[in-house]
Amino acid sequence: MPYSNEIVKRNNVTITGSGEKTLLLAHGFGCDQNMWRLMLPALIPHYRIVLFDYVGSGNSDVSYYDQDRYSSLEGYAQDILDICQALDLEDVVLVGHSVSSMIGLIASIQQPSIFSRLIMVCPSPCFLNFKPDYYGGFEQSDLEELLDLMDKNYIGWANYLAPLVIGSGSSEDFVAELSGSFCSTDPVIAKTFAKATFFSDYRNLLRKAKHPVLIFQSSQDSLASTIIGDFMMEQLPEAELKLVEAKGHCLHMTHPDIVNQCLREYIA
Repeated sequence: MPYSNEIVKRNNVTITGSGEKTLLLAHGFGCDQNMWRLMLPALIPHYRIVLFDYVGSGNSDVSYYDQDRYSSLEGYAQDILDICQALDLEDVVLVGHSVSSMIGLIASIQQPSIFSRLIMVCPSPCFLNFKPDYYGGFEQSDLEELLDLMDKNYIGWANYLAPLVIGSGSSEDFVAELSGSFCSTDPVIAKTFAKATFFSDYRNLLRKAKHPVLIFQSSQDSLASTIIGDFMMEQLPEAELKLVEAKGHCLHMTHPDIVNQCLREYIA
C-alpha cells in the first residue's frame, strides 16, 4: 500500500525478530532507534521488534517535518499511531524511553485497541516543579536557561546535557554517542522537541491509562528521581515499578540485561 510505504520511509521503520508478540520500541528526546541496539540480541529470538525514528530524528525523512505538529507530544504520538496503522499492528507492547513513555501513553489512550501493555524506561509525566505538591526536578527558570544555551552554543548544550542524561561513571563512549546524536539533530527541530518534552505536563493522563504499565526507574537519575516513580505508581490504575540500582537516565543502554530480563518476565 502506498500509505504504508510512505510511513515506513518517513519514520525509517525497521522490523526484525520472529516472535508472535510485537514490541514497538520508541526512543527518547535527541535519540534514535539505534539506542535500543544493546537490548536487541536478547529480544529478537522471542519477539517481533518494530523500531523507528520520530520525524526529525535519526534517519527519518525530515521533509515531512511540521513544526506545528511536533510542538506538542501529541504530534509524536501520531507518528506511533501512523506506524501501527501502516503495519496493521495489534496487541502491541509499547516500550518507551523517557519522554516516549508519555508519548506512548497518549497514543494508547487515543487508540487503546492497538496496545496490550506499556513499558516505560525512566519516565516522567512532568519535569517541572509545582511546589509543594509535585517535584519534577527542575524549576522553569532552569529549563529556560538550558534552552537558551541551545541558541547560544548548541554544541556546548549537547556536551553539557549528554553526561547528565547518561549518568556519572557510565561509559565515555555512551556520552560521546549521545552528544553526537544531539548534535546531529537540526537545532530548530531539537529545540521544538525539547520544549514539548520539558515544559509539558501530562500528570492528568496517568489516571486515564487503559493498559497495565511496567516502570523501570534508576535509583540515581538527574532527570527523573525516585519521587517521580512513586507519584506515577499512585496515579496509574495498574502499574508495577522496577527500581534499578544504577546511575543515569538510559537504563536500556547502561543496564540492558536487567531491563530485558524484567521485560520478558513481565510480558510472560
